[in-house]
Amino acid sequence: MPPEALKAVSAASTRGMRGAAMRASVSTPSFREDFGATPAPVRLSLPAQARTIAMVRRALEAIADELALPRRLVEDMRLAVTEACTNVVRHAYVGGEAERPDALRVELLPAEDGMRVIVEDSGRGLGPSPGGGGPGLGLPLIATLTSNVEVTAGAGDRGRRVAMSFAPGSSGAA
Repeated sequence: MPPEALKAVSAASTRGMRGAAMRASVSTPSFREDFGATPAPVRLSLPAQARTIAMVRRALEAIADELALPRRLVEDMRLAVTEACTNVVRHAYVGGEAERPDALRVELLPAEDGMRVIVEDSGRGLGPSPGGGGPGLGLPLIATLTSNVEVTAGAGDRGRRVAMSFAPGSSGAA
């Protein structure tokens, strides 16, 4: 087959595949509709780096889509979870500790009535960051966006654990 013909066939199949993929994504029922169940929990262990926060957000959004949560609630979840993860990245570690593959741990726990998200580190815990002027607005913002938030010591009394619950109609901004 001449190279020009091969390119035309390849382009046509790619267009056809894109169209099929778009149709499939539009008509694919959610996990709950297919199986009548809540998706399994997702546990992430990542380096405490700014670029890993986007991975957490994508996983959060995927589960929220499967749960068919209201868009406004998903936006509140994104903001609160981003803030909690950013606190770990900016304040929990000094030196190379942030590079450990488990420096930032996130659990996404779907429930029938929303989701619970736990962000944990094993760093220095809460307190003013070096050179900072004291506590910021992160935790009050998280408290406003969630139906419940608990801040406790991390595993082995090292670091912090921020457990956030989200349910439709119960967050401060919903």
